[in-house]
Amino acid sequence: MKKTEYPRPQFVRKSWLCLNGTWDFAFDDENRAGMEHWEADSYILDKKIQVPFCFESKLSGIHDTSIHDRVFYKRRFSLPEEWRGQRILLHFQAVDYECTVFVNGTPCVSHVGGNVGFSADITPWLRTDSEQTIAVSVYDPARDETIPRGKQFWEEKSASIWYTRTTGIWQSVWLEPVEPYHITHVKFTPDIDCDCVTLEAEFSAYEEDMYLEADISFQGEAICRDRYLVCSQHIFRRSIHLSKDHILYTGIHGHGRLWSPESPSLYDITLRLIVNGKAVDTVESYFGMRKIHTKDGITYLNNRPYYFKLVLDQGYWRDGILTAPSDEDFVTDIRLMKEMGFNGCRKHQKVEDARFLYHADKMGFLVWGEMASACLFTDNNVSSYAEEWFEVLKRDYNHPSIVAWVPFNESWAIPNVGLCPRQQNQTMGMYYLLKSLDPTRLVLSNDGWEMTKGDICAIHNYNHGCTNEPEKQAFFQRTMKDRELLLTCTHAGRSVYADGYTYEGQPILITECGGINFHADQSGNWGYTCAADEADFLQQYSHVIHSILASDVIYGFCYTQLSDVEQETNGLLTYDRVPKCDPAKIREINSHYRHNVVKD
Repeated sequence: MKKTEYPRPQFVRKSWLCLNGTWDFAFDDENRAGMEHWEADSYILDKKIQVPFCFESKLSGIHDTSIHDRVFYKRRFSLPEEWRGQRILLHFQAVDYECTVFVNGTPCVSHVGGNVGFSADITPWLRTDSEQTIAVSVYDPARDETIPRGKQFWEEKSASIWYTRTTGIWQSVWLEPVEPYHITHVKFTPDIDCDCVTLEAEFSAYEEDMYLEADISFQGEAICRDRYLVCSQHIFRRSIHLSKDHILYTGIHGHGRLWSPESPSLYDITLRLIVNGKAVDTVESYFGMRKIHTKDGITYLNNRPYYFKLVLDQGYWRDGILTAPSDEDFVTDIRLMKEMGFNGCRKHQKVEDARFLYHADKMGFLVWGEMASACLFTDNNVSSYAEEWFEVLKRDYNHPSIVAWVPFNESWAIPNVGLCPRQQNQTMGMYYLLKSLDPTRLVLSNDGWEMTKGDICAIHNYNHGCTNEPEKQAFFQRTMKDRELLLTCTHAGRSVYADGYTYEGQPILITECGGINFHADQSGNWGYTCAADEADFLQQYSHVIHSILASDVIYGFCYTQLSDVEQETNGLLTYDRVPKCDPAKIREINSHYRHNVVKD
């Protein structure tokens, strides 16, 4: 299935060309591509692949799950006649892990990092009046445990909580034409307390007679239209007041023009770059007025107490692996999560496609953004990990649905963080680095245990017990109510805080729980506990969620997990997104609130 939706929905230009579809492809197991110049027009690759699906997936047309660390892609394309005379930008939304891109046989850009994409101006390498060739050489060493790969297993066959790898291109490839002067980046920072949004922008070049025009509307109502003088290529910042002489915000949670899951209000904005009196670039975008913060052990959304009801979302599909089969699959996942009474998800060990975040913005769904982790701690990993986080924040900063960043999970890539000051310093460094780049969101240090500095005390606890284990269930219930027990009880043999660090009054959330295996449809299934039938499952689920909701010391949860993934069968949905029980029954359990929590 070819993915043809616009790949960058928060920065839209009208003219673009999708390069997804059939590409020539080959495995390069002997590393011969460079020596034999596979990028040349005359060299014929022996396979076909459907981009943007990885060769391991069924939708790629290859469906080979054996390990191939080096792969090579190539295809031809022609530019529309109306693009003549413009600069041509080539975009890759994501390629795992290292790649070099050739245009008409010449290398034009390289990139390292499999989670976020990159772009290049390929105009100097284009031919005049002829067909063009693009080639991509990829290196993704499966057994290198220093690469941030998340749940991708380094062995050939998946097992336990580890899944099939994704190698090479796994998100959309596309082209767009621009003028020499164009907008390269925009950033929107909302401030609901002052009723304003700060607009920042960067440009490809600078000219003295250069203006940026901003046209903002809300549900068709014009809010403001202003033109600002641009004084620098890289530094442009303006605070724009949105009140228009009347009050836009009612101060009531979920109403007015604030963005929330209950009322996903969005502003539309059109940006025009004017150079020497001529409009040379137009970009359509949007933003949401939303605030997230914590105080006195409580999380607040738009200055009102808000209780997180999250579900762990791995973002895997049977036929596409890390790549959703279609854009509608994102909509289906969010719709089902909302139908089950969740107000958000923790995207687990994956930087999700921007199309998912777009639908979360539009449909009203909170997202905790999480980087795919490595397994080992090395000098190179420290620097490369930070570089990928820079790319994530730059791409996803404007999405109002994202309310938290999770740089580390369960001590992955920092296996000795409990006692090692150096690894503790990395978590502290990442916390302050992310807060310096993005002060508008919550940042966790090490989700699960062995935490250092963070805005949330995020605890994982799967010790809820089965129906036939009343003593274990009673202890879980007691633990959820007892802050001292919650903070001193060790999890997976690791303490809640790393050595030298203690709880400082942050909101306490159970950010992984449940994981109940139910309706397994394959052998070798895996979960934290097992349910014999639907009634048993609902009893266990109710016990977990109600134990948490009844607590006066816990301010949110994240249930494991949305769907089955390969041999891991502890999802609320099957791997094919079929609910294992009526979503209304899950919603009913999730809908029990404490007295101090804002209701739907």
